[in-house]
Amino acid sequence: MSPEGFDVRARLSEHSPRPRRKRVVLADRRGPHVPRVRVEVEEQTGALEGLVRDLVEKQLRAALLLSGVVGAVLLGLPLAFWLVPSLGDVEVFGLRLPWLALGVLAYPFLVVVGLLFTRKAERNEEDFLGMLEE
Repeated sequence: MSPEGFDVRARLSEHSPRPRRKRVVLADRRGPHVPRVRVEVEEQTGALEGLVRDLVEKQLRAALLLSGVVGAVLLGLPLAFWLVPSLGDVEVFGLRLPWLALGVLAYPFLVVVGLLFTRKAERNEEDFLGMLEE
């Protein structure tokens, strides 16, 4: 109710029909047809089982290879500093080499490895989709 006893809802319902509700749609559902390939991949029919397994093996191989590189580098550096103690005394840009290598340069190295893995994974997926479309 408004302060003067004027009820807008009551007045509107007496003299005019209620306005129709409008449906707000954020995306048009009548877009492109879902290709048969996607349906088959989601259902994993027998014909695609081998291709999906191949994709998973390629992704696993890439992940294990790059994990091995990261492990070898990040575990190899402390081992190198332990085996050759004189490396710990080397200074570069005012920082000792172990601090520079493990404390500063390790992070850009991890970013580069992450980007390489992402690129390889996307390439594997594009190859997979290319095989499906053939």
